[in-house]
Amino acid sequence: MDKILKILIKYYPVFLEGLWGTLWVSAVVVALGSVLGLLIATFRMSKVKPLSWLADAYIEVLRGTPVLLQLYVFYFAMPDNVPEAVSIIVALVVNASAYISEIIRAGIGAVDKGQWEAAKSLGLSNKNIMSRVILPQATKNILPALCNEFITTIKGTSLASVFFVGELMTSFKTIQSATFLPLPALIIVGMIYFTLNFVLSRLLRVLERRLAVSD
Repeated sequence: MDKILKILIKYYPVFLEGLWGTLWVSAVVVALGSVLGLLIATFRMSKVKPLSWLADAYIEVLRGTPVLLQLYVFYFAMPDNVPEAVSIIVALVVNASAYISEIIRAGIGAVDKGQWEAAKSLGLSNKNIMSRVILPQATKNILPALCNEFITTIKGTSLASVFFVGELMTSFKTIQSATFLPLPALIIVGMIYFTLNFVLSRLLRVLERRLAVSD
């Protein structure tokens, strides 16, 4: 316990830097993954078969292969002038988009089909129906799952430490190299991850209850 406290007191700036790195990487991944995921979901629901098949293949490949493998693929496939951190973040965005696209598709699918018919009877175009009628209603279904994806992404960013991106597990490696005491640093990082995800999970429950009440 003494070793844990000493390391925490001495290296807390390193842990804080890693925490910030984990949070901003996760936020960027979920934000950009949502934009790409919306596009993939649109393709998946398209009546144009080649687009639908392409989206299906995209999702199946990304969901059917390990995340670490995908990180390595992007790491080696990107041009040499692209920073390593950018390559890894792009890989995480692409991976997250496959899962988020399914979240969006399920949220849109949960909207009553009568909404589509009512909007069409008013003469709205498909684009306006989606942006003004369907998506605002689907948001209630999508938002909790999207927040849950953010929590999952926070844990998933730990894989980026293989490439020293600058998140919590990279902080652990830095402190381990400096102290030669891996277990205390690992325990501290684990406690930070647990506390962060515990708080976010509780906030997610509050959000879900409020959305349920608003229904």
